[in-house]
Amino acid sequence: MRLKAILGAVLLCGTLSACGLEVNTALPYKIEPGSIQPVESLKGVKVTVGSKDFTENIILGYMAEMALSAAGADVVDLTDIKGSNSSRQALLAGQTDVTWEYTGTGWINYQGNELPVPGGEKAQYEATKAADEAKFGVTWLNYSPLNDQYAFAVTEAYGAANNLKTTSDLAEFLKRKPDQNVFCLETEFTSRQDGFPAAVRAYGFQNPVIKNFGIGTIYSAVASGTCPIGEIFTTDGRIAGLNLRVLEDDKKAFPQYNAVPTLRTEFLNQHPEIRGPLEAVAAALDNEQMIELCKQVDVDGRDQGEVAYEWMKKKGFIK
Repeated sequence: MRLKAILGAVLLCGTLSACGLEVNTALPYKIEPGSIQPVESLKGVKVTVGSKDFTENIILGYMAEMALSAAGADVVDLTDIKGSNSSRQALLAGQTDVTWEYTGTGWINYQGNELPVPGGEKAQYEATKAADEAKFGVTWLNYSPLNDQYAFAVTEAYGAANNLKTTSDLAEFLKRKPDQNVFCLETEFTSRQDGFPAAVRAYGFQNPVIKNFGIGTIYSAVASGTCPIGEIFTTDGRIAGLNLRVLEDDKKAFPQYNAVPTLRTEFLNQHPEIRGPLEAVAAALDNEQMIELCKQVDVDGRDQGEVAYEWMKKKGFIK
């Protein structure tokens, strides 16, 4: 079973064993190699895979675990860590060895920059990759086309009635209708510099009323009318399932967020063969596929691990 959100306490202890925790989190699937074949030098190498606590990142964590298991590594599952900062600190402290990270998060939150890198996805990736290795000793593997960006969403009916297509449309609408200036936001998004503060700088929202929700409940809160506007991830399957309209970030307030496996450089140098299986999976992903995978979990109610397992088999990475 997956070790759930005890990472906050774990990080205070310094190591998992120092907290008195028994880490018995083997991957609950029998993995047979497919196109990812066993690598002799990875046989028995312990690799702890972490993830953040939302559907897409948990799915990605499972994919990494299955790829590394097929390659012969001894994988420990530490997915579903609560919050980006906790997940990041687990990697830096050596409590996890692999985690999927997002280029915009790396650039803004971890590097301390306030503005995205101009020039698109690959420019953001290259800048983040170079800065993170130089400053923190973290290596980003090859660029992936999967790009899960922040955006705001409203219901289709609300968007059509008020002619809302872009976030600039929303900002103008709220000036005329200040009673509608209510946002459902996840707590982390409310304060992180690449989140709501970036939108306020770009679009000039005045005196917004913020209701904090867990990221998983924002979609239903918008759909039910609890809030007219909500923060969403653009690859989330609940967008289609709940008939929401995603507003274009026409002023590019939010950075690019390509998802890439990250490892401590020292660990990767010790086990360079880890790179191949992870990069094979990353290259096979895109937004359209991830929307469908997330829909299977968040709309259809399936388990993240099961969804990842079927995708890995479908792609031929495992049998």
